[in-house]
Amino acid sequence: MTANVKIFRVYLSSANLEVVDKFCYLGDMLSVDGDADAAMEARIRIGWNKFRQLVPLLTNRDISLIRRGRLYSSCVQISMLHRSETWPVRKENEVALQRAEMRMVRWMCNVKVK
Repeated sequence: MTANVKIFRVYLSSANLEVVDKFCYLGDMLSVDGDADAAMEARIRIGWNKFRQLVPLLTNRDISLIRRGRLYSSCVQISMLHRSETWPVRKENEVALQRAEMRMVRWMCNVKVK
């Protein structure tokens, strides 16, 4: 399936404009084809960065699992899903988000996959 993409040329007397396939706008990745793949990858990466910042707290066994879950939900999940309500999500995107989340939860609970 091919997408109908209109290319607009802007001519400025003193500037050369670069044509790119994707770019970051207000913290969200936008791509030429209009799908959510680039945005999803960026949000998962942001979620992992937030998770790594909180690993000392999220893996601390002195803190109850309920409190660690609340911390995870309020910090990591929120950062991964921020502004996702406008994404045209496909099944592959949903699976990628679920996979990242399950890896983080297993790390929090110290569960190893055999």
